[in-house]
Formats: sequence, C-alpha cells, structure tokens
Amino acid sequence: MSNPPHLDAAALFESPLARDREAGSMQRQLHERLKRAILDGSLAPGSRLPGSRALAEALAISRNTVTATYEHLAAEGYVRPDRQGTRVIELTSPALPRGLGKPAGAPATARRLAGIKPSTPFTTPDAALRPGVPALSHFPSAAWRGALDRAMRAASPATLGYGNPLGEPPLRAAIARHLAIARGVRCEASQVVIAEGAQEAISLCVRLLANPGDTGWVEDPGYRGAKAAMHAGDMRIVPVRVDAEGLCASAGDWQKHPPRLIYTTPSHQYPAGAVLSIARRLALIAEARRHGAWIIEDDYDSEFRHTGEPVGAMQGLVDDAPVLYIGTFSKTMFPSLRLGFLVLPRQLMAVVQTALEEMLRGGHRHEQIAMAGFIESGQFSRHLGRMRRLYRERQQALRLALTRHLKVPHEIDGGYCGLHLTVRLPPQFDDRRIAAEALRHQLAPAALSSFAIQPLPTDNGLVLGYGNTSAELFEPLVKRLSQLARAVERSRA
Repeated sequence: MSNPPHLDAAALFESPLARDREAGSMQRQLHERLKRAILDGSLAPGSRLPGSRALAEALAISRNTVTATYEHLAAEGYVRPDRQGTRVIELTSPALPRGLGKPAGAPATARRLAGIKPSTPFTTPDAALRPGVPALSHFPSAAWRGALDRAMRAASPATLGYGNPLGEPPLRAAIARHLAIARGVRCEASQVVIAEGAQEAISLCVRLLANPGDTGWVEDPGYRGAKAAMHAGDMRIVPVRVDAEGLCASAGDWQKHPPRLIYTTPSHQYPAGAVLSIARRLALIAEARRHGAWIIEDDYDSEFRHTGEPVGAMQGLVDDAPVLYIGTFSKTMFPSLRLGFLVLPRQLMAVVQTALEEMLRGGHRHEQIAMAGFIESGQFSRHLGRMRRLYRERQQALRLALTRHLKVPHEIDGGYCGLHLTVRLPPQFDDRRIAAEALRHQLAPAALSSFAIQPLPTDNGLVLGYGNTSAELFEPLVKRLSQLARAVERSRA
C-alpha cells in the first residue's frame, strides 16, 4: 500500500479512511496514517492521541479498530499508554545527508567487492550459443520426477528437518562410487561434501584454507567465478597464463608468487578447451607439496569427452595428492538443481570436519536422496551416454558451420570435450562489441577477452555454447555472427 499523503494534526483525526478493498483494512490504514505522522513529525513527541471512543466517532469506524491500532503502535514502540491516555514517544530521527534528503553517493560496501568484475549480461537459458547451458529440452524429466516421487514416498517426516551438514549419506556414497569408476578419483563417502554447485564448493575451499592476503593462482583466461570467490576471501589473485597444454606455471611464478590455492580446470580448461598434460599435472602436484599449497581441481565438463577415452582426474594420480576435487550436476543434470560436491583429502577432512559442520546446514534433502537413487539406478549413466552423443553431433555441426560461414579470419580451439567451442579472432574484430551486438539479436556468445585478468591480443574471440542450441540453427546463426563481426570491423575503419 502506498504511503498516505501528509496530513496536518487536525486532519489526521478527521479525514475519513478509504472504504474500497484495495486500500486495505481500516485498522491497517489507521496504523499507517498514525505511524507516518509520528515519523515525519506531524505528531510531536509527547503529544497525546485522542481517546479511542472520540477517534472512532470522528472517523466513523469501530472503537475496537482504534483500540487495536493503539495497541499495535505501543507494541512497536511508537506510543506509550499512561493514566492520561496514549502519548507519542520521542524518537531519534536518522540523520540525512545535506541536500535534497537523498543519499550523497553509492552505499559503502566491503572493499573486497571492488575486485569482483562484472560478468556478461544475464540472458535467458534458451538464448542461442550461450556457453555453459546443457540441452534442457533433452533432460529426462519423467525419470527425474519418478526419482523425486520415490524419495518423497520413502522419506519420513524427519526428512523435512535439517540434514547432515555434509550432505545426505546415500548421495555422498553414490558420488564416491561414481567418481571412482568414471573419473578415477580416490575417495570414500566420508570425504565427500555436498554443496550448492561448484561455485559454493570453490568458496568453501577459500574459506577453509585461505587467510586474507594469501595468494591464489587462477587460469588466465579462466573461470570468473573462481576469481570472485578468491576476491570475496580477500586473497591476492595472480593470473597464470594457459596455453595448448593448460596452466603454464613457471619456476619464476613459484618463486615470486608462491600460492596458497591454485585453481585449475585440467580436464577441459575453461574457456580455451585445453587438457592439462600429464607432465604438468605431476609437476603441479609436486610443487604444490613443496610449497604447502592446495590445488582446487574443477573437473569442468569432464563427463562429456568427444574424442578417445575420458581423461582421468588429477586427484587420483598419486596417493594423498594435495588436491581438492570439485564437481557439479549443473551441466550433467540441469543448472537450477544447484547440487555440486567437494572431495577433500582424507587428512584435511579430519581437520576441518568440525568447522564444516558448524558452517553448513543440511538442506535440499529430498533432491539429494532422489539424486542418489538416480545414480544408483543407472539412469544417470544412461542420461550421460545420450548427452555425449548429442553434444558430439552438435559440436561437429557447429564446427562445420564455422568453417563454411564465418567469413572472417579465425581459429577454433577446443571441441574435444564439453559444451562449447572457442573461436579466436584478429584484434580488429572487437570481441566485446561483437558479443554486445549479438545480444541485441538474441544471440549470447561470450567475449573471450572478458575471461582474462590481463588480456593479451590473442585473447580476442568468442566462446560459443552448443549444448542448448539445435544443430539445424548453427548455419543461420554463424552467418549472422559473421555479418556482425564484419560490421564491427568496418566501424573501426
């Protein structure tokens, strides 16, 4: 309900209240009128309100309505009843900046927020070529509803309460078994922590292991969410370049900027698509051990390998690796499920479990139980198999469309895994301007340079998602992108 107009002291107790339903009940209208008058000073501190009978007659309302309103105001602390009646309490008015009574500038926030840079504008999931969105129309909704129904029927009323802070035991066990077979991860169910997606899992790593001022390495260009999590933890972020073999850390990097945390996407580097070579994986683990650092392995898109056998997780390469393994069901199931997981080294879990149990609250219990059943029944594996075939076909179709219809110089990176291709463009084709223009045409490619902290001329291009875009649309979409790219180039001339 909108605020009542300013009324002088006499009109407060004489102007009739509205009788239409949209204005609200008589008690609510009177309460709002008196409250506003007290706050804006129309009713001065110490002034006495009319008796309930007199005010009821003046406004032609029930005396019970006035009495209830006065009691409500007294409970809130606006008035105080005494032997002489009901009086307005003296309140401290919040000081306003000089000027027109409006804030002089933006509200003050934590300094760490300045390091969190804006991402690409939000677009709907069905926007064409948007990276990171799976084929939503191909999700087996009926099978998932069945899993949810079974979880609800089997659950006791206690399941409506808080659950285990680390996650539902059936899901933790199912994930541990799945990872051992599909990803070569060495873990037990007790090492698995359920999180609300990979982003919360990364934030947990920062909260558990980093202090303000510690150094965190991130891939450059790389996942913006990892940078945001480290900024939120007041970490000092050092960008480390990636090349055709993934994260490329030199001896100088270790000497000049020894890290506490290292974030990497070794199975499918995001967004460039490289696979971290075995030599670099082993070297990274060895140096992390030597420097007392922890590696956050985000196993992004690893379930959708399109060429050859799946590349195993770095976590399982050696015993007791200093690796915190992160996964999510956002791409393999659907993003709004908000279920991810973190696998902690056994020795670390023994140290942080108590803290985790205090930091987390078990929720989404029925979804977790349903997800456990979905995995154990084999439906999850069958769904992954169908999606691998679909994404392989879409990746090939997009690559062919780019070859035929992108009439500007370009190079295609990635495509061996996941849901996107990266197209590198010469500097005269400004990727951010192309992405902005594409968005006006309901296309949502991401600018490659927006993923880099220290962008180089080679970090100019487009990240094209094919997961949620039908293959028959690629040719017209690429033709449109080609036209937009040429228009951007011409505007620079």
